[in-house]
Amino acid sequence: MLNFLPGPVLFMLSLSLLIINTAVWGSLISIGGVVKLVMPAQSARNAVTAVMNRFMWAWACCNGGILYLIAKIEWDVEGLEGLDKNSWYLLISNHLSGFDIAAQTYVLRNHIPMLKFFLKKELIYVPIMGLGCWALDMPFMNRTSPAKLKKNPKLKGKDLATTRRACAKFSNMPTSIINYVEGSRFTQDKHQRQNSPYQHLLRPKAGGIAFTLSAMGEQFTNLLDMTIVYPDAPDDILFWVMNGKVTKIIVRIRALPVPQVDPTRYFSESEYRVEFQRWLNQVWAEKDQQIDALLQTHQSVNNKATSTNHTQAS
Repeated sequence: MLNFLPGPVLFMLSLSLLIINTAVWGSLISIGGVVKLVMPAQSARNAVTAVMNRFMWAWACCNGGILYLIAKIEWDVEGLEGLDKNSWYLLISNHLSGFDIAAQTYVLRNHIPMLKFFLKKELIYVPIMGLGCWALDMPFMNRTSPAKLKKNPKLKGKDLATTRRACAKFSNMPTSIINYVEGSRFTQDKHQRQNSPYQHLLRPKAGGIAFTLSAMGEQFTNLLDMTIVYPDAPDDILFWVMNGKVTKIIVRIRALPVPQVDPTRYFSESEYRVEFQRWLNQVWAEKDQQIDALLQTHQSVNNKATSTNHTQAS
């Protein structure tokens, strides 16, 4: 372990290792995308995808190794029991940092299928990244703007139909889709601007998760509600992780029934949308209470440890 090194040295070391790790496995996945492009049979393409998912698993494992090297992190994780790599999951989570996805893939890598994201269709044309995401079978979707829908009402429902076709391949392939329902990373500035009713969270947005459930809700085994907390990290979590200053990461996971969404009613009835938003707001209220309890417990333990140390020193 190298956390005895000065922070700036650790930062440069961890940055270099993370870049190398991502570049190596990202390049291999992109090469797999090229191979997959020329495969004539769907079964062969599925086999390539399985290998690419193992590459992503290796990327997650290497991220864990880098963390072990640069910091002494205690992983406090609950809720992995009963999860199955051969099942289908929709995962929702709070979002605190650019480090979240690395932490989440590391924690979940041996318990559920590797995480996938819904991506905008335009991203498939981004060099290397687009091909790599396609190789991993990340679902690309087209979202028609409200202005275009108003101009051409015939486009209504086309996005959902396109996404359903894109997700049809997942019916025989265990899959995990992650959705950060807050829409962006938590910051105090965003929290104040939103006038969020939650102490530790931004307001959740129901549209993305409703769209996902409308597209492939019948395929999911469970909805996984994941909470991630960095109890001793300041606002810039990624920076402090890379400086070796984060000592604990708390993860809580609970499996919930998959809510049923009627796409016809959701996209045409405001009352139906309001009811679904109420359900999500309640999930978020419970998460907020959970985060507060975890932070209070952590603070209490630290205070006791400090008091004990002072007593022993005197």
